Amino acid sequence: MLIIAEKINSSRKAIAEAVKEKNTQFIIDIAQRQAEAGADYIDLNVGTFLEQEAQYLCWLVETVQQAVDLPLCLDSPDPKALGAAMKIHRGEPMINSISLEKDRYEALLPIITDRPCHVIALCMSQTAMPKTTEDRVRAGEEIIGRLQKEGIPPDKILVDPLIQPVSVDTQMGLEALGAIKAFAETFPEVSTVCGLSNISFGLPCRSLLNRNFLVLAASSGLSAAILDPTDQKLMAALRAAEVLINKDEYCERFIDAYQQGVLDV
Repeated sequence: MLIIAEKINSSRKAIAEAVKEKNTQFIIDIAQRQAEAGADYIDLNVGTFLEQEAQYLCWLVETVQQAVDLPLCLDSPDPKALGAAMKIHRGEPMINSISLEKDRYEALLPIITDRPCHVIALCMSQTAMPKTTEDRVRAGEEIIGRLQKEGIPPDKILVDPLIQPVSVDTQMGLEALGAIKAFAETFPEVSTVCGLSNISFGLPCRSLLNRNFLVLAASSGLSAAILDPTDQKLMAALRAAEVLINKDEYCERFIDAYQQGVLDV
């Protein structure tokens, strides 16, 4: 599974302070810990800064890429911020995210078609957040079709069924899992991705819920997740699940994790 490391997000107080102060070493330390824990992408989000988002996102791109040899997931609805960050990004970034909302779609489409990138496509219609599996699949099919018509290859698209908290509605986990399975079966070349921690929002023992949902999602066909790779129990559960659902040939990642002490939880 593709791991998109979530911790450099200005909604976290410590990150917001580090970005505002341009505390390079603090950001580098977090990026390196996530890379060492198994991240494939480092997510960068400074959306709380609004007027300064482009400036701070570019600073983060330069800061993180001088420290880790990984591509970045540029997380913003602001086309100006994304355009500026993509110009200085080394290699091919991931863009998070586009949706069917008219203004957002039209603003971001020129950005994601201007140069090669992976793009996260939300199962969000013009009118509302999805509630059912069918809502998610309908929106996902439409945006996948639109992006392909614009020349974006299916293997560059990651469709996000939009995980919603089970604390609000305990049906939400099943609805998201149903959508993940449907996409995996109908669009095998398109990846599925989710913001994992959304499932547990508002509840105690969030890490327990997160890791169990991750196992269920992986068995339903999830191919990428935005999560905390430094959560050792979470990563151990993922490595075990990958073996059991035949996603780890010869159990190589599981054995590597064991030899590195990652499974000793």
